[in-house]
Amino acid sequence: MVLGVFGGAATAFASETGRSRSGSGSAMPPSAVTVNQRTPIAALYPGGAPVTLDGNFDNHHQDSVAIATVSAAVHSFSSQSDLSLPACTQADFAIGGFARVGGSLPTGQGVGSWWGLTVRMIDAARNQDNCKDQTITIDYVATPASR
Repeated sequence: MVLGVFGGAATAFASETGRSRSGSGSAMPPSAVTVNQRTPIAALYPGGAPVTLDGNFDNHHQDSVAIATVSAAVHSFSSQSDLSLPACTQADFAIGGFARVGGSLPTGQGVGSWWGLTVRMIDAARNQDNCKDQTITIDYVATPASR
């Protein structure tokens, strides 16, 4: 039996200048678990090495929660500061890997752990200059284990 789906979000910069920022978003009702990203993301550029993602959780449930999986997706967006060039979209980025979850989550903030996902900027066969200094949001979903 699946208990529900929990979520969170984090932001990152795609940049050739190396700026970075990461964080977490609010849990989706009726859930009281938030997926947090700990890894700062910097220096995403076309064809560059993937950046490893990891994190923990905020469990506001009264009881511990067992998480089966964590998945991630780049939040849908379109940005085109230079109208003569193609827009930068979530399709310019890719999430890879398989998240591993480190056991049951006790009640509290910053508990448990997950790791194993990556994010990278795809080297498209088109101009991607509109992605420079673009802030992206990564949406996370944690699926609880069956009980």
